Amino acid sequence: MAGVRNSNREWIFAERPEGEPDMDSFELRERDIPDPKFGQLLVRVRYLSVDPYMRGRMRDTESYAEPWEVGDVMHGAVVGEVVESKSDAYDAGDLVTGNGTWADYSLLDADSVMPVDPNVADLPAYLGVLGMPGRTAYFGLLEVGDPNPGDTVVVSGAAGAVGSVVGQIAKMSGCRVVGFAGSEAKVEWLTEELGFDTAINYKEVDDYEAALDDAAPGGIDVYFDNVGGPITDAVFTKLKLDARVAVCGQIAHYNDEEVATGPRKLTQLIATRAKVQGLLVADYATRFEEASEQLGEWVATGDIAHRETVVSGLENAPDAFLGLFSGDNIGKQVVKISD
Repeated sequence: MAGVRNSNREWIFAERPEGEPDMDSFELRERDIPDPKFGQLLVRVRYLSVDPYMRGRMRDTESYAEPWEVGDVMHGAVVGEVVESKSDAYDAGDLVTGNGTWADYSLLDADSVMPVDPNVADLPAYLGVLGMPGRTAYFGLLEVGDPNPGDTVVVSGAAGAVGSVVGQIAKMSGCRVVGFAGSEAKVEWLTEELGFDTAINYKEVDDYEAALDDAAPGGIDVYFDNVGGPITDAVFTKLKLDARVAVCGQIAHYNDEEVATGPRKLTQLIATRAKVQGLLVADYATRFEEASEQLGEWVATGDIAHRETVVSGLENAPDAFLGLFSGDNIGKQVVKISD
């Protein structure tokens, strides 16, 4: 294998963070390239995904995802090339995506990966719009949000991997779409390229309720929440009768050491009879093929645009992850590991 490594670098979870993580939580080690067992694939990682949910796995508490133990190899979705196959389903040279590790080479179970077609989209897209974030947007909006033509849909974290897809599907569903994002560049991307009707730069706005009065004067039918915090507090005061709220993420609180009380907004749900539902894409696992096919068609026809922020080098994976909490990325944040 000319031009490839003869050892395997792996990022280890070195220390549980208190508050916002820093580099002390990570340690890069070098080991032998692992050998696949029956039913496994040895995959040379091309691109690695870093995602906000990983912060939850750093806590020593049970949640929907099992916490990492100190000393574990960091895990995440990858796209890569099969180097060695111990499965009849895939051959060396095939491109696949699945749940791997922060490493140059990763062992993946053949029955848990999906093939990748670079003719449909570039490889990083399979970690974003054609991966878990895209499927989250698809099921979260269409099943939990249940949009109807003419509805007003508000999306927080709208310039992220999930929110950017949510807004575009909402537009295809005939909705008016309002996004919250953290820079003028992101606002411009949402409105000029993705078709959002309007967007709010939350870093430049002091009064979110007043901003929503201007952006959604008739109230809000669907709220897709990726952020939580003061934005969500403001949205709850603008919900219409029978509104639907999909709670996908709460990145504003992921580094909190104590649960914030904040304004109490549940009384808003009584008069509006609004429904608030948590969202885990894994609940729709039996329908992933449906979502992947539809998202692939939308990407191929140009109905959905996508963007990836690419950080090069496995050694920079922690920086790419930490950048999620300061909003460095537009679209999906990925790490390029190899050519």
